[in-house]
Amino acid sequence: MDLIDAPDDGLNSPEFTVTELSGAIKRVIEGEFGHVRIKGEVGRVSRPRSGHIYLDLKDDRAVISGVIWKGVSARLQTQPEEGMEVVATGRVTTFGGQSKYQIVIEDIKPAGMGALMALLEKRKKMLEAEGLFDPARKRTLPYLPEVIGVVTSPSGAVIRDILHRLRDRFPRKVLIWPVAVQGEKCAPEVTRAIEGFNAMTPGGALPRPDLLIVARGGGSVEDLWGFNEESVARAAAASDIPLISAVGHETDTTLIDFVSDKRAPTPTAAAELAVPVRHELMAWLDGQDARMRQALSQGLTRRDQRLRDMARALPRAESLLEAPRQRLDMIGGRLGPALISGVQKRKLRLADMSGSLRPATLSRGVSVEQRRLRELSGRLAPALRRAMAVKEEQLAAQARRFRPATLQQDRDRKARDFARLVTRLSDAGQRNIATWRSRIDAVERLRRTLGYEATLERGFAVVRSNGAVVTDSKTAKSAAALEIQFADGRVTVGGKPTPRKAPAKPPKQGSLF
Repeated sequence: MDLIDAPDDGLNSPEFTVTELSGAIKRVIEGEFGHVRIKGEVGRVSRPRSGHIYLDLKDDRAVISGVIWKGVSARLQTQPEEGMEVVATGRVTTFGGQSKYQIVIEDIKPAGMGALMALLEKRKKMLEAEGLFDPARKRTLPYLPEVIGVVTSPSGAVIRDILHRLRDRFPRKVLIWPVAVQGEKCAPEVTRAIEGFNAMTPGGALPRPDLLIVARGGGSVEDLWGFNEESVARAAAASDIPLISAVGHETDTTLIDFVSDKRAPTPTAAAELAVPVRHELMAWLDGQDARMRQALSQGLTRRDQRLRDMARALPRAESLLEAPRQRLDMIGGRLGPALISGVQKRKLRLADMSGSLRPATLSRGVSVEQRRLRELSGRLAPALRRAMAVKEEQLAAQARRFRPATLQQDRDRKARDFARLVTRLSDAGQRNIATWRSRIDAVERLRRTLGYEATLERGFAVVRSNGAVVTDSKTAKSAAALEIQFADGRVTVGGKPTPRKAPAKPPKQGSLF
């Protein structure tokens, strides 16, 4: 119901309910202003659990309330922060519940370069205070990485420059994660790319990179603003893989440059930092090999000369053997008489000993030993009986201590312990089997997700000729026959079917180059 002019007489004025009057005011304000753009400073900012954002826009003389609904706030390129100077676009409306007017903001941007630089400086100080810029936490780049992950746009000149430079210096495997490098999608896609590379399993079907390069060409502050977002900086700081930032030209600086392990002035320079020059390495190896050969040759020469010098100082072999030979002749001449003299002395001693031996003496010795044997044999039987009695008493004592019931209890207890161990072992085996089965299922789901068969189910097809994948129209026109693979089977167009070779996986996001 609209407000109308009424007579001056208050008694004839129409009566409105509170809701009617509030609605009339709402229609007047929304019809008068519609969409507006407001420039001001962000005051109080409130973010309740609902996901909406409530804030104040103010200048030196007035304040207007603003609200950003949850769906709009999620896609904003710049999140409002207290103290920012912004330009807000939206529609003016009223909130009858509190009798106030407000602006429903549909877009909000910093008001010029000064506001962007102030916001950047604020974020920079906050991250620096947390220690994310500390040189001590930066990791050393690998000297020769096997796989390099590149986060950039797949269609720009940056990726071509990086691949060309890597091919010239030292070809390596490159894993590309395509992202938007400007606009509102830039920051979340770059953040997901860094986190996605770090989440890869080393030695998996898709190899985990040893080095990351986040690259983009030059541009204005607004174009590079996605790399100044806090989420990108924190993802780069938390990366377990060493990271090189190559955003913009040498004069451009973004937050990711401060938190990365190494900053490159250009994407081409990032490729130069990533790998050494193969030809220089080969030349260095050749030089080291030549130095080693020269050192070995010089060492052998010095040792040969030293051996010759020492050989000249040694006496002749004949002079060394003269004295030993003479001593040998002297001893050899004395050996015969000495042997004869020794034999004679032993003959005399044997004759003296044999003279004292008599049969009667031997008989007396035998008789004495027999008497001793009889005495000992008489003492043997009582000793054996006494030993047997002692052993029998010991056996009886051991038998009294034997308790079958005790042994049975001990056996039952050990049987229960053994059963518990068997149960625990079986449970542990079942848990391990379940864990391995779940891992295998997860790997199988990942394989199906990354395989090209899933792409065929979405309506795509793979074209082959002579068993090879056809990737351009020129090859397709010159082929005698084409084999087209759909999700549910294969169809041959023209000619006879050719022998099928192992299907090559078509390139996809994150494929190797």
